[in-house]
Amino acid sequence: MTVLAIDAGTTGVTALVVDTDGSVVARGYREFPQLFPRPGWVEHEPEDIWTATLSACRQALAAAPRRPTAVGLTNQRETAVLWDKQTLRAPRTAIVWQDRRSAGVCTRLAEAGTEDRVRELTGLRLDPYFTGTKLAWLAEQGDPAWAGVQAGRVAVGTVDSYLIARLTGGARHVTDPSNASRTLLYDIRAGGWSDELCDLFGVPRGALPELVPSSGEVGRTDPGGFLGLDLPVAGIAGDQQAALFGQACYAPGQSKCTYGTGSFVLVNTGGAPVASAAGLLTTVAWDLGAGPVYALEGAIFVTGAAVQWLRDGLGLIGAAAEIEGLAGSVPDSGGLVFVPALTGLGAPDWDPHARGTIVGITRGSTRAHLARATLEAIAFEVRDVVDVMVAEAGVEVPELSVDGGAAGNDLLCQLQADQLGAPVRRPRVTETTGVGAAFLAGLGTGVWSSTGELGRTWQLDRRFEPAAGVRDDGRHATWRRAVDRAKGWDTG
Repeated sequence: MTVLAIDAGTTGVTALVVDTDGSVVARGYREFPQLFPRPGWVEHEPEDIWTATLSACRQALAAAPRRPTAVGLTNQRETAVLWDKQTLRAPRTAIVWQDRRSAGVCTRLAEAGTEDRVRELTGLRLDPYFTGTKLAWLAEQGDPAWAGVQAGRVAVGTVDSYLIARLTGGARHVTDPSNASRTLLYDIRAGGWSDELCDLFGVPRGALPELVPSSGEVGRTDPGGFLGLDLPVAGIAGDQQAALFGQACYAPGQSKCTYGTGSFVLVNTGGAPVASAAGLLTTVAWDLGAGPVYALEGAIFVTGAAVQWLRDGLGLIGAAAEIEGLAGSVPDSGGLVFVPALTGLGAPDWDPHARGTIVGITRGSTRAHLARATLEAIAFEVRDVVDVMVAEAGVEVPELSVDGGAAGNDLLCQLQADQLGAPVRRPRVTETTGVGAAFLAGLGTGVWSSTGELGRTWQLDRRFEPAAGVRDDGRHATWRRAVDRAKGWDTG
């Protein structure tokens, strides 16, 4: 038996066909356009996401040894999507999680004294990152599509909800707790949509999707709309929670870091939410039907996107994979420090007004030094989050599991181990986001019987041990000085 996993990311959609031993036996991928209509604004055309989904799935299924028995879905989180309930067409572009346009909404609500209450209910903070602030912005702007929401014609959701509506031919409007807990509209302890929060952000509760478990059949694909397939849709999770599941982090204290467009460090905290006052987020990891499992998360907005910027914005490399060789051609960054706050700063600093900063430039600085500084920045950002987890939340992180595209970069993994002062372990299959979605769907349809069986599929590729003395060599302190200079730059 095999399971089809759809991983709808920020820049493209990956489709994986996963076998019972956890191996990926076929894959497909299709990028879709990124829209930047104004500085700080990031948008997607929902139809582009759906078209990319069909293309990636078609490619993967053509290479698969046999027909899958179920579909699992994982997705970029927090992105706000609106679509017509009848036609399934989107009346406007989606507002992406990286988008900063709702900073004014956050400032107004904070000045009204709501931030502590929002954090208490959601485990999150007031930041443009989250879906509720984007929807509040649409309502306040009088966006024409919002009239359809208020009239009940237009559905509101995140990317998972939108794609499930498309997969099922409009039969289902659902989301799971891992995605709902990222919206600022979900009461993380009560386990449901909050009337108080919906009122605060001006979102009609009736427009929101039905809450369903992360694992178990929630609908069936429509053969007429989805490649002729009639399959159960049986797994749903936000991308970072899916990666935690795919890394077999099923016990409290187990942690992972996914290197993607941004980087996200999650640690399983079990059946009780752990509050953080120092920049970490409390979130639902998954709900297998017996109640939520929680996680503590550090969300870093720009890591892999910084490498893309070196490639597409500056033309310093021709392909993202070239950065390892270029950065490895110099022994250090030559004093160069790059703070990739290209869309503000996430955890633990949380400054939407921060902007990208490069300091320490001299006549001797080269593109190799900037490439090295970029990889070092990723390692520093992850260290900042892990340090808070250990010091403020009391969570032990004896080792870190890594995945995502940049996890294949040996230099980055070694820099990460050096900065953490702890081992970094990389699995043989680094596409753990999609694998996690497959695991959830397969667990919900009997392909696998338990998380114990799933855990036995995890296999080590390489373990990176920290070099002695590097963690305390002063470079991290220099990094923190550069971060202070990046903060508060955009005052407009």
